[in-house]
Amino acid sequence: MTEKCNRPGCTGSVDETGFCDTCDRRPLPPPAAGPPPAVTGSTASGGSSWLVGGLVSMPELQPADPVSRLRGDTEVPESSRFCGHCQAEVGRGYAGQPGLAEGYCGRCRAPFSFVPKLRRGDLVADQYEVDGCLARGGLGWVYLARDTHLDDNPVVLKGLITNDEAALRLAVAERRFLTTIEHPNIVRIFNSVTHRDPRTGERAGYIVMEYLNGQSLQDVQEAAARGTAPLPIEHVLAYGHEILAALEYLHGSRGLLYCDMKPANVIRCPDRIKVIDVGGVRRIDDRTSPVVGTDFFQAPPDEIRRHGLTVRSDIHTVGRTLQVLFEVSEEGRRAAPADPDGIAFGVESFVRLVNRAVARHDRRFATAAEMSQQLKGVLREVLSLRTGRAHPVRSAVFAPTPVLLDGGLGAVPGLDVWIRGTSGLLDVAPPSPSWAAGGLPLPIVDPDDEAVDLLATAGAADPRGLIEKLANSGLRSVEVRLALCRAYLEAGDPDSAAGSLEAAVSGLGARADHDWRIRWHRGLLGLARADVPTAETEFDAVYSDCPGEIAPKLALGFCAEHLAEYSRATRCYRAIWQRDRSEGSAAFGLARLRLRDGDRAGAVDILDEVPRETLHYERARVAAIRILCGRLPSGGPTPGDVAEAVRRLPALHLDGGNATGEARDRLTALVQTAALGLLEGGAGDGLGNGGEVLGPEPTVDDLRRRLERSMRVLAAQARTIEDHGALVDLANAVRPRTPW
Repeated sequence: MTEKCNRPGCTGSVDETGFCDTCDRRPLPPPAAGPPPAVTGSTASGGSSWLVGGLVSMPELQPADPVSRLRGDTEVPESSRFCGHCQAEVGRGYAGQPGLAEGYCGRCRAPFSFVPKLRRGDLVADQYEVDGCLARGGLGWVYLARDTHLDDNPVVLKGLITNDEAALRLAVAERRFLTTIEHPNIVRIFNSVTHRDPRTGERAGYIVMEYLNGQSLQDVQEAAARGTAPLPIEHVLAYGHEILAALEYLHGSRGLLYCDMKPANVIRCPDRIKVIDVGGVRRIDDRTSPVVGTDFFQAPPDEIRRHGLTVRSDIHTVGRTLQVLFEVSEEGRRAAPADPDGIAFGVESFVRLVNRAVARHDRRFATAAEMSQQLKGVLREVLSLRTGRAHPVRSAVFAPTPVLLDGGLGAVPGLDVWIRGTSGLLDVAPPSPSWAAGGLPLPIVDPDDEAVDLLATAGAADPRGLIEKLANSGLRSVEVRLALCRAYLEAGDPDSAAGSLEAAVSGLGARADHDWRIRWHRGLLGLARADVPTAETEFDAVYSDCPGEIAPKLALGFCAEHLAEYSRATRCYRAIWQRDRSEGSAAFGLARLRLRDGDRAGAVDILDEVPRETLHYERARVAAIRILCGRLPSGGPTPGDVAEAVRRLPALHLDGGNATGEARDRLTALVQTAALGLLEGGAGDGLGNGGEVLGPEPTVDDLRRRLERSMRVLAAQARTIEDHGALVDLANAVRPRTPW
């Protein structure tokens, strides 16, 4: 059914553009307006702040009187006067005489005018009464007006500086595209009207937009540079999040490019931000319209000549916008190596995010959604490092792994530690590189790959079985090749893994040079070959491509630990652990590094932070007991350490929840061995009541008898005659001497 125009006295109908075919206006809004549209990722959180992305609380601004923002000086500087048709300099002074603000271009003879066409009191389209000039945009003057048909609500009129052909085409494009766009992070276009200039008789076009009562990000930038308004890096990231939400909508839902992103074109409103100055918007497939953009922010000229304006060129402008804001932020202005808030690692991730956004065309983020995903990861990291509160989220590009890179520290010790005589020596080395190669997280399978269903269901009890399944499937996609690479690594065959990886590279062709999955697998291959420096280089490149992801930082922390770069390893593990307490491998990495420094209590404290509901909770509790009882290079445990281990032991969930069993027997023997060492060394005071493990009042003879019984229990667990005999010998050796 055709909608009738509801404006008084009009009998027209509203066509598909949303405008009346008679009065050329939008219908009046209904009397009872509904609530404002929800902001994607941003919500109001009370009367004094609003929340961006569910993460950053931004203070609300106090709105200013719109009239106070009017601009008294409307003269365009001569240095900014260019012909809108051929870009030649126009309106310039000569021989001491000022240039003309109106005239004709000396090169192409197109008319130019830099004089505002509207004055205070002018009534445009019999509806909008002009108050004055707000600003001068790249394509026209911006006026403040009042809608006399709607309670004198403030609106903005945007006209043209010049009436040349190119500028008129852009004005038509603005009207066509943006009157139908509805997004909470983009300025709303209410109407498109014309007005006859009373002086020249010419009819000019104007876009009617919502008035945004706030400040541009250029104002924010300048205030931060003066030091009058602090700009934390979290706010820079929050602005980026909202900008990318607007661009994602334009690119994906409307098939449009924005083209001219910069701080001056983003308004920080009281409870959200909005992108303005949409005159340069064009269709993604438009290769004929004039290029619109701003030097420094726009992609390099040679890229535009080769590719035209693209989604990636829009990404470049976002990167430059974040870059200039960061340079005046608290962290950007801070001299290294000062890091009072401990967020330097998060700042490094931010810098890598921006560097990828402004990298060469093929290495840049491909979509606003991809960049936004990484930006939110960096934001979570910064917030976690700043506040100490975790901000976990499941990765969209890496699959979770159940493998724990604990080096065996979280496992109940096997019988061999007694047989080899190492039950008291704590191994604080990281797991082997080859083990890590099979334990690090893996990229999620490309859902568009032809083998996605096969890889989702293909499973085998051993890697050789999986290799056979994949080889017999008849599929040779990139994902199959990568899965074969990983299976060969797990099978201990790095040469075959390298062959499968090169086959995946061939399948990708030119895309392989900027596909981070290839570099990730090259890093895994480096670990499998014990070439940790090469692995570190590859993982560092993945970090640059995916700065918001945890997986590359875990890999880098592991490599740094192996290469004795302990400070770097600590920074990597800490950034992960602060952000996500389910990442047990990072907790164990930090614990190992603290043990290396002789900080037994610090290592236990880290493992105690592993939440009960996570996969690695029990292994962390087992590791704590081993740490409390183990001997470090700096010395053995104290009576207080062993007493704490005794206290913790009964609470462990071992042997399927049974009160007794092989695992509990081994840990009991471990604790008894540590206690006996203290007593025999004359340092047993402080053990206290050892309960069932050590006895109510531990003595050397009593502990020897208890440990003898434990050794005989362990001997019963032996799987070979040789191991059984060795453990019986230990039991006999520890038994207290008696006269009979």
